[in-house]
Amino acid sequence: MRGLGKWVWRGLLALIVVLVIAFLIFRTPDTDAAEMRAKYGGAPSQFIDIGDGVTVHLRDEGPKDAPAIVLLHGSNADLHTWEPWVTALKSQYRVIRFDQVGHGLTGPDPKHDYSRANYVADVLAVADNLGLERFILGGNSMGGKHALAFASAHPQRVAGLVLVDASGGPMPQDKATSKNSGGGNIGFAIARMPGINLLVEQITPRSLIAQSLEQTVTVKSIVTEPMIDRYWELLRYPGNRRATLTRFSQPHESLTEAEIAAVTAPTLILWGEDDRLIPVAAGQWLARVMPNAQITIYPDIGHLPQEEAPAATLGDLLPWLAEHASAANTR
Repeated sequence: MRGLGKWVWRGLLALIVVLVIAFLIFRTPDTDAAEMRAKYGGAPSQFIDIGDGVTVHLRDEGPKDAPAIVLLHGSNADLHTWEPWVTALKSQYRVIRFDQVGHGLTGPDPKHDYSRANYVADVLAVADNLGLERFILGGNSMGGKHALAFASAHPQRVAGLVLVDASGGPMPQDKATSKNSGGGNIGFAIARMPGINLLVEQITPRSLIAQSLEQTVTVKSIVTEPMIDRYWELLRYPGNRRATLTRFSQPHESLTEAEIAAVTAPTLILWGEDDRLIPVAAGQWLARVMPNAQITIYPDIGHLPQEEAPAATLGDLLPWLAEHASAANTR
């Protein structure tokens, strides 16, 4: 028996050694903050202190006296997701986008506060810092939830809303009737798995990011090597992986139907019909509940219409802005 016990302990020791070696081989360390700023934070980027120890990575483009549009990216994305829209809009409008806390070059929140209320407070701080009195506010996915929440909390500051495959409303209970059912996203799924998700903070293979992006969109051609690199490197920006795990460990903070119905700002809802993360039924629900909303649905488009179908989305956005953006102004 003693001999057997000795072999058991030797086996355990060998297993530990193998696991340690595997960890060292597959570990993907944080990226270097200075290197990431040099790569992704060049002109026209700015880094603005908005208080509470938060320095926001921000781009403010277009005429400063033009109507202002603030754009909020989705979960695990960054301000670059809006590049196709910004290119088309910045000749006529002042277009502002920034990396929200826990994302991009802004990095983690010093207080580790990833509540909806804190994200809303950051939008307000950015707007105040830039002298925006009333503005158009747009958001994709998580950014759409924060845009909705901001409009609910500060209606006097919002001249209009643009919601692109936005979260924030209650998820439809019956996904079985949706053509988008059975999909999902491997990266988001792993981030929600207790125990397994802790490995993500140290082991985040590039292939996982590539697969996650390909599951997010329908137009696969937009998932380029530079795009995969950007998502992979910025997720590994110091503190962002832990921020991601913290966000995904929190309960989903949907707005109530009453809160959403009380948002009276003119609202343009744009949705990819093939969205596997937030089904089109969620957008249709928003369009029914919000009193001043219109919706356009894009066939054969997934979760990122602003990147998958820039010409089509801009074709709907530009006339809507021509009608509503004049109500936006700076102090």
